[in-house]
Amino acid sequence: MLPHLAKAASAIVVGTAEYWYAWVRARGAETRNQRRAHAILAFLTRMGPLYIKMGQIAATRSDLLPAEWVSTLRSLHDQTPHMSPQRTRRAIERELGDSLESEFSAFELRPVASASVAQVHVAHLRDGRKVAVKLVKDRVPAQIEESLRTLGALVKLVHRLVPRARRLNLPTRFDELARLLRPQADMKHEAGQQQRIHANFAEHPYVRVPAVLPELVTERMLVMEFMDGIPGNRAETVGFPRERLARRLQDVVYTMLYMHGLSHGDPHPGNILFTPDGELVLLDFGVTVELSEHEKWGLSSFYYACIRKEWNLASERFTRHFVLTSPELEAQRTEYDRHMVEILRHHFDISSTQWSSMAYVGDVLKLLGKFHAQYTTNFTKVELVFLSSEGFVTQIDPDIDIWSNARKFTDRYSPYMSAEVESRFAAHFAQQMPATLRLRERARDTLVAPGHADRYFFPSAFPVFVRQATGGRVRDFDNNEYLDLCGGYGPHLLGYAHPAINAAISASLENGLVNGIGNPHEVELAELLVASLPSAEKALMCNSGTEAILFAIRMCRGYRRRNKVAKFEGHYHGFSDQGMVSSWFRFSGETDRPEPIAGSLGTDPGTVDNTLVLQYGDLRGLTRLRENADELACVILEPMPTSVVTLDVPFLTELRALCTELDIPLIFDEVVSGFRVAYGGVQNMVDIHPDLTCLGKVIGGGLPCGAVVGRAAFIDMAKSSQDPFYDYENRVFAGGTLSGNSLTCAAGAAVLRHLDANPQLYTQLENNTQRLAAMLRQSTSRRGIACRINARNSIFSLTFSHREARLYRERMAGSNFKATIALAYYMRKHQVYLPELHSFLISAAHTTEDLDQVASGFEKSLDEMLADGLFVV
Repeated sequence: MLPHLAKAASAIVVGTAEYWYAWVRARGAETRNQRRAHAILAFLTRMGPLYIKMGQIAATRSDLLPAEWVSTLRSLHDQTPHMSPQRTRRAIERELGDSLESEFSAFELRPVASASVAQVHVAHLRDGRKVAVKLVKDRVPAQIEESLRTLGALVKLVHRLVPRARRLNLPTRFDELARLLRPQADMKHEAGQQQRIHANFAEHPYVRVPAVLPELVTERMLVMEFMDGIPGNRAETVGFPRERLARRLQDVVYTMLYMHGLSHGDPHPGNILFTPDGELVLLDFGVTVELSEHEKWGLSSFYYACIRKEWNLASERFTRHFVLTSPELEAQRTEYDRHMVEILRHHFDISSTQWSSMAYVGDVLKLLGKFHAQYTTNFTKVELVFLSSEGFVTQIDPDIDIWSNARKFTDRYSPYMSAEVESRFAAHFAQQMPATLRLRERARDTLVAPGHADRYFFPSAFPVFVRQATGGRVRDFDNNEYLDLCGGYGPHLLGYAHPAINAAISASLENGLVNGIGNPHEVELAELLVASLPSAEKALMCNSGTEAILFAIRMCRGYRRRNKVAKFEGHYHGFSDQGMVSSWFRFSGETDRPEPIAGSLGTDPGTVDNTLVLQYGDLRGLTRLRENADELACVILEPMPTSVVTLDVPFLTELRALCTELDIPLIFDEVVSGFRVAYGGVQNMVDIHPDLTCLGKVIGGGLPCGAVVGRAAFIDMAKSSQDPFYDYENRVFAGGTLSGNSLTCAAGAAVLRHLDANPQLYTQLENNTQRLAAMLRQSTSRRGIACRINARNSIFSLTFSHREARLYRERMAGSNFKATIALAYYMRKHQVYLPELHSFLISAAHTTEDLDQVASGFEKSLDEMLADGLFVV
């Protein structure tokens, strides 16, 4: 500590002398400021990497500091003192353990950039590839540790001696920053973070991250592909509109924080290059910020409340997610909330057009200090990213409206970019479908419709009320005809009012609707289902896919006499407590070891605790089945998850083998895919068969229906032994007044007979699926819009995102919900009904002309969405 203080004292003495010398010689205010700036620059440079880092952040704050200071301190981004060529060669060879020429055919020993921790050199490998070599300067790791120890001691001293400073709890905040800054001299750590961020932006339309050469990475050296560009501090020379460049930079930072949960922690001008056509090249990942799923949720939910000006709710969310409360705060919570609401209203409403993260953070810190509370560790890191990027963004475009642009992320669960767009939609639909909107208003008085108008999470602002449905189209009460890409969420594979189904229903109605008593249609449908699945021996009829899941799990719990269920993140198994665990929107735990989380308020906590959550496609994660085998009643999954439309045959093969080895029942949820992707379902496509299959949707011909089909040992768990005492102890209950009713089973049997007799329908569906998917992809590609479209066997998954989503949580985290929801309304204007979800379906009733209409409506919608600012391009 003493040597560091002596160094600081010496630097202060020299700097003060230089400062006063500048004062004496200066004749004008501008010259005086410049000379002061040079004195400060010299002091920071003498003191080492941490002080240089402070200067780098200060150099982005042109809104707070004199222009001469900012201009002078910008040199700290890439022009700090560097090692001599001789020392550089020795350092490189030390890291290689061999001569420099052993790996490089050419190496420029003078760096092209030198910042607080490392210097960067241009080189060529022996195979001719041009690379950038990042080399930690000698003594820097020791300097960082020395500075952190000394500054930490000083912070503790200030905390002890200055009563007002205690409110800020500076030692804890400093420790958090120290943990953030220490790894920046570890190139192995940086290489790992860079590889992760490179993968996140691999398909981004205007972001580039250099690929790492892992074989040439050591603790002090990092070799990566060379990327050229215009330095960030020369952004004014980029031949790209300044306002768009600034928005792109803000978009990238917010994408990392809100969506990826892994962000560049130091986005100053020295760490970003620009290409002439406006691409961003991200460099230097020594400082990164990671947010958990809970923290990402907290960040979004807090800012969403601010967007809606629900200040009390915003205060509660901010405090719950990002404040470590104190006894004083809890005792005076009403007063605290009143002050917090005043701060939020001031910054997010009254002065939002002059948004300043620094001013907002300062006001919040004062309030927290008053109540002896503090930020959580990660929010401290997040605020640094906001502060640094905000300064850089405003340098590029001083007129940027930071808060307005941030709304793309903070209200990404709402359908509109602006009140102006919303009002235009309202005016348009008031003309297009007035009668339908009157029905919407009428329904609001008495009906909660979670299937459409009041859909959980994605409610429909402009629902369609159908007067008639035929083939692949629906007609509303204003005589608007829409191409339907919902199909009732799946049942109408053959289209609406199919002749074979209508004939079966009519004949059944003539004979009277039978339920609760045996009828031949129930037997016939069971026979068709069992015959369609090679591993099936018996079937049990019910009224929905959700009921089928409930019964299948109950059968397995009874059979195994165990309670825990293994399921997969993002797989929705109906509205039951078990079916919704970790199914959508909320996730918990690390990516490779997800933890269960309730899918809805009102979920039984015990059900959540009795769930083991895995990742579809993660072969290594299947070891957790072996770890929990003695507790598991069953494993359930969608063999082809419809939310992301992916099919991993090697994974399913390994899962089937492991369940067989461990004697754990395997359940396939084919409620959506059953008889839609192939006759029988996915299992017949890939020849991998479960113990139980849950079916619904298609097998009812549009009427409510469900079934559990599979091995007799499990299905018979619901069959009476004719001994009530034995049944109570050894059988499970499965009932339902309308289960197996004659009308539903007649319609279902008609569908299956028609599909079995017309196998060409599946070929037609797949051809149409790929044709439409290709047209949609071409439309987004031509417009430079990042969009992921996965499609196969009549099922589509569309999300506006640059990132290929291997996992459901990645897909949800990368989705532009605002654009996806809004797309449904734009398409509705062009006579295409798209549900306000991420998935949609086509039917066998859709013709190639219908698909052309869909593609045309999609193109028009994209153009309108671009004009309305729903995409940053």
